[in-house]
Amino acid sequence: MSASPVLWSLDERGVATVTLNRPEVNNAYDGALIQGVLAAIDDLSGKPVRVVVLKGNGKHFQAGADLKWINSVRPKSSEENEAASRATFEAVQRLNTLPVPTVALVQGGCFGGGTGVIAACDVVIAADNALFSITEVRWGLTAAIIIPQLCDAIGVRQVRRYALTGERFGADDARRIGLVHEVVPLADLDGAGAKVVEQLLANAPNALAETKKLALESSFGGMAVDDAAYKRLVHLHSAKRQTAEAAEGLASFAEKRAGRWSGGTA
Repeated sequence: MSASPVLWSLDERGVATVTLNRPEVNNAYDGALIQGVLAAIDDLSGKPVRVVVLKGNGKHFQAGADLKWINSVRPKSSEENEAASRATFEAVQRLNTLPVPTVALVQGGCFGGGTGVIAACDVVIAADNALFSITEVRWGLTAAIIIPQLCDAIGVRQVRRYALTGERFGADDARRIGLVHEVVPLADLDGAGAKVVEQLLANAPNALAETKKLALESSFGGMAVDDAAYKRLVHLHSAKRQTAEAAEGLASFAEKRAGRWSGGTA
C-alpha cells in the first residue's frame, strides 16, 4: 500500500486524509497519480465522509506535472493526449465539487497543477516555507485546465500576472492574493489543519453540502465535466502539449537551460 502514488485513510469522525505519495519526485503528477486521486475519490464516495484533508508526503506538497511523463505523452496520438488532459481535469474538478469540505495542507513547493489543486479546495493552510508558481508557460505549455479554479481563487487580475510571468512567490504573497487562507510555521501545519477540521465537524453536513453547491453555482470553476467549456479547455491543454513550442520548452527543462523562443503572436 505504501508504494501507491495516492494513499487515503478514514477515521471514526469521518475525516478522510488523502495523501499524494511520490516524494521522490516532489509528488509531481503522472498518469498513475491522477488515477490514484480518482480512485481515492471513488473509494471514499460510499463512505460516511465529513471532511477531506489533502496532503503531500515529503518536503513538498505537489510540484506540478512530471515533465518526463508529459514528454512521453506528447508524441502520442491526439486522442491519447486528450485522454491525459481529460483525466487531469476530472481529478481536479471532482475534488473541486466534492459535497464535503476539503482542506489542503501545503508545505514546500506547490507548482503548476498543484496551484490548481489547492484552488479547488475549500480551505488552504500553508506552511511558512511554502513556495508557489503557475509554471506552465515556462515550458511552452498552458494552464488551461486549472484556469477556472485559479480565477475563482485569486481572480482574473492575479491570474493575468502569475500565470503569465511564471514567477515564484512565497506563502505571504499567496495569502495576500487569496490562494491560501492562513500561513503558519511548518511545525504547526498539522495542528492548524486539525483546528479547521474541528470547526467544520461542528457544522451540519447537509447545510455544508448545500452551501458549497450554491457557491459553486456562481463560479466559473463549478462547470460540469460534460460542459462544452470543459471540452474546449481539455482540447486546448492537450493540443498545446503537441506543439513545437512545447517541445522546445520540455527540452529546455531536460537540458537545464533557458527556452530558445522565437516569433510572436502580435
